[in-house]
Amino acid sequence: MSQFQNKVALITGASSGKDVGTAICRKLASEGIDIFFTHWKSNADWIEKFQQEIRKMGVRCENLKIDLSYANAAFELIDTVTDKLSLPSILVNNAAHSTRDGYLQLDAKTLDDHYVVNMRSTFLLCVQFARLFEKSNLSTGRIINMTSGQDLGPMTGELAYIATKGAISSFTRSLSQELAPLGITVNAVNPGPTDSTWMTDEIRNSLLPKFPRGRIGTPEDVARVIRFLASEEAEWITGQIINSEGGFIRG
Repeated sequence: MSQFQNKVALITGASSGKDVGTAICRKLASEGIDIFFTHWKSNADWIEKFQQEIRKMGVRCENLKIDLSYANAAFELIDTVTDKLSLPSILVNNAAHSTRDGYLQLDAKTLDDHYVVNMRSTFLLCVQFARLFEKSNLSTGRIINMTSGQDLGPMTGELAYIATKGAISSFTRSLSQELAPLGITVNAVNPGPTDSTWMTDEIRNSLLPKFPRGRIGTPEDVARVIRFLASEEAEWITGQIINSEGGFIRG
């Protein structure tokens, strides 16, 4: 019997075939976990095909198009997952908002646009997940947030992004202490630069020499770490920021 039997995972930000959220869905589904994923501004035909792909793995799969900048998005999302599948025991906060800025361009709107998705929606999803978990008969829960290595070195031209992602690291560490008595672990993953939908050939050529393994990280690399943190083997790991970036050399 699989350790993941009868588990439901909620993954935010699975919006195209090559992104990190999609790889996480595939990996967890391959373990027998029912999948609920969110997307925004995605091709409807692709969403339908991807949902069918996951279902062919023998698990249930549902999805929701939702704007996570909406103030009540977190609460509506958790309710929808519970109605369509059941209360999730695994939450992966993968969705993010990112635009270029720098000190000359940074303004209030840029900060607010990053805050509402990267911080507010992540934080509210975490606490609503925990509130409902406490009232359920579930024995173990997993919250996994995504960061970007913002604590390890500068990321110039992305001030709003790194500020809001840095807050996720701090939130993760503190929330883990509050939720440990409930049987919920709370961790974050920094995958380093990952060859997903945002990379161009110019970016790849620039980054490749900084990876001592001779390749750039892939969404599948991220998904394997998420799978481990969601497993029983990771029950003693909480409050940690896992820097899984293949020895990426900064500077």
